[in-house]
Amino acid sequence: MKVLGLETSCDETGLAIYDSELNGGKGGVLAQVLYSQIELHATYGGVVPELASRDHIRKLVPLFDELLDKAGVDKHDIDAVAYTKGPGLIGALMTGALFGRTLAYGLGVPAIGVHHMEGHLLAPLLGADDVAFPFVCLLVSGGHTMLVRADGVGRYEHLGESIDDAAGECFDKTAKMLGLPYPGGPNVAKLAATGDKHAYELPRPMLHKGLDFSFSGMKTAVHNLIKDTPNSDSDPKVRADIAASFQYAVVDTLVKKCVRALKQTGLKRLVIAGGVSANSELRAALESELAKMGAQVHYAPPELCTDNGAMIAYAGFCRLQAGQQDDLSVACVPRWDLTSLNFS
Repeated sequence: MKVLGLETSCDETGLAIYDSELNGGKGGVLAQVLYSQIELHATYGGVVPELASRDHIRKLVPLFDELLDKAGVDKHDIDAVAYTKGPGLIGALMTGALFGRTLAYGLGVPAIGVHHMEGHLLAPLLGADDVAFPFVCLLVSGGHTMLVRADGVGRYEHLGESIDDAAGECFDKTAKMLGLPYPGGPNVAKLAATGDKHAYELPRPMLHKGLDFSFSGMKTAVHNLIKDTPNSDSDPKVRADIAASFQYAVVDTLVKKCVRALKQTGLKRLVIAGGVSANSELRAALESELAKMGAQVHYAPPELCTDNGAMIAYAGFCRLQAGQQDDLSVACVPRWDLTSLNFS
């Protein structure tokens, strides 16, 4: 079964074909293409929703043709279409949903709307590393920071989430305060690599309160630190130390919450997914701490950490295998509870 996946929830247009017959029937990604709108939004220091929607429209058809050529298949070889239904920017979501639903209708194949975060949660299962349920998943990106217990596809238990800013959003805001270009996360990490993470003490909001997160206070603390530190706008060493101290505070918070979630659930397997899961300091810290408690951490290949069509194709395949598909109507969901996907 070949499933076309379409990801258009924000500022990346991702298309991929998941083929369940690859790898001796274990399944795998036949081909994928990805177009990033980073240059388009860099001028504004963040994503402009209207521009994002228009750019998805401009790129979907050329990328679809490129994908078919790369995969060496005809559009009539596609057995189903999966598209991101939410959460995300409503205009951006609608572009992929309408394209996908229309294509599926024209081909006479089923279509299904996929939860963006379920796509991220399942993406590590596409890697070479064997990941088995049950596990605790840390979903951490520019728009979400949450802990979920996953006992199987469609069997999720919400453990905790950010009550305000997501960790990735905090990275982006900190980058902007430091005068770093968009996207913020990778640029903060690059600057932090040359700094001293112990140079400044930053708060860890809600560190000892359950499994929820809060990052708005950390963002404010960074703002005040930059304002009150001499030469923070000109001295490369000072700027690097601020970036490193900030990254250390975020990573320390995420790691401690993950350890607590594993102890609370009694599980020994952690999966991290989403754009921030590509952060090397976070990966190293989790591997170190989990090794102390005899637990393992798994993550998706780097190309599947950020938004992509492969994760949507695979999540769609899992849902279709469970007998689910959508009707002809198209309804996107900008805000969507992951646990509402649970099978009855």
